[in-house]
Amino acid sequence: MSDSDRGAGGRGQDEMAPLSAITLRVNDQVRRLEVDPRTSLLDALREQLRLTGTKKGCDHGQCGACTVLINGRRVNSCLTLAVMHEGDDVVTIEGLGDPDDLHPMQRAFVECDGFQCGYCTPGQICSAVGMLTEVEAGWPSHAGADVASSRIALSDEEIRERMSGNICRCAAYPNIVAAIRGVAEGGPA
Repeated sequence: MSDSDRGAGGRGQDEMAPLSAITLRVNDQVRRLEVDPRTSLLDALREQLRLTGTKKGCDHGQCGACTVLINGRRVNSCLTLAVMHEGDDVVTIEGLGDPDDLHPMQRAFVECDGFQCGYCTPGQICSAVGMLTEVEAGWPSHAGADVASSRIALSDEEIRERMSGNICRCAAYPNIVAAIRGVAEGGPA
């Protein structure tokens, strides 16, 4: 085998990288995995743990379909390696609620028809939950009139700006904003 067939690491294309043992807390369950160190968190969730609610959209961090919560913060799981999250708390759409006991944001998306095809919905919901935590913590955004203020007026513009990393190709944006607003205001959701 020539050096050009071996790639940058010196291994042949058919050779596997040594597996890394990791432990994650996923949806309140401790999960031990052995993963190739190059495995994205998205692929580990979908392929090894069979948590397929988290969607693979663009695989480049541009659509938000793979958004999960890691230690309470929203993260595009396609852009982070599973091995980077040893011991972290990961929440996927499956961990937010179940059909008999929906999370308020899940319920709001249903009540406000905040989805059409549903492909982006898990990422939208996880992102919205994380976004409301950021708002409660007083994190500023580009849309805020006063970035020094810890009191944030959650206008439609503010919600759209904060959710701009999540794309809905069906354009259910008005209903998504209404769902988020309802939960933020403690409405019927």
